Order: sequence, then C-alpha cells, then structure tokens
Amino acid sequence: MTPLNGVKNLIAAIAGLAVTALAAPSMAYVIEVTTSIDLTDVADKAQLRRVLEAAVDDVLRNAITFSPTVVQVQNARVVGDRMYILLLIADADGEKALEAIAAEGPAPRDSGGAEGSSD
Repeated sequence: MTPLNGVKNLIAAIAGLAVTALAAPSMAYVIEVTTSIDLTDVADKAQLRRVLEAAVDDVLRNAITFSPTVVQVQNARVVGDRMYILLLIADADGEKALEAIAAEGPAPRDSGGAEGSSD
C-alpha cells in the first residue's frame, strides 16, 4: 500500500464517520404518566384546579428529566376519594413524532399479527 492510498483510505473513513454521525436520529421523548390527587379536602373547582396543577408540576419536576413542550391530560377518573390522571408528556422531537403518527391516521384494528398469521 502506498502512502497516497493510506491517506485516501483515512479520508474515506473520516468522511464515512462524519456522514454516520450527522445522520444519527435525534432522541424523541414521549411518555404517559399516571398521578393521583386526594379529593377529600377539595371543596370547589378553584381548589381542584390548584391541587391538579400542583400534581402536574410535581410530575414535571420529579418524574421526568427532559424539557417538555407538550403536557396533555389524556384521561381522568375518580375512584373513591382519589382522582387518577393520565398525562401525556413530550419534548419537541416527541411532539413532532406524535404529529407524524397522527398524520398517518389510525392503525388498522386487525393487523393480522401473530394470531392472524397462517405460517
């Protein structure tokens, strides 16, 4: 191998690494978190709102380590004296991923899967 071939190979390897590094997908964070609040001492809507906001703030401070751009209440259900709240939380890349998924439309209800396979 001549020195010129060695340099060409080195340049090709560096270019390949650069392309690979630049093409790496970004991390998208999308999570669902369930939290709950005690309704025993909640007297009115204003107090419910404060307690609910405090629960969501607690999740954002203590349960995740990324900076969210989306926080949505997906579901809320009262069981006894507690309200259980299902939150959808995403960062900017996760928000884009959710938008892309929504643009594709709903998944088919029966995709065939493992049970529908005739193999």
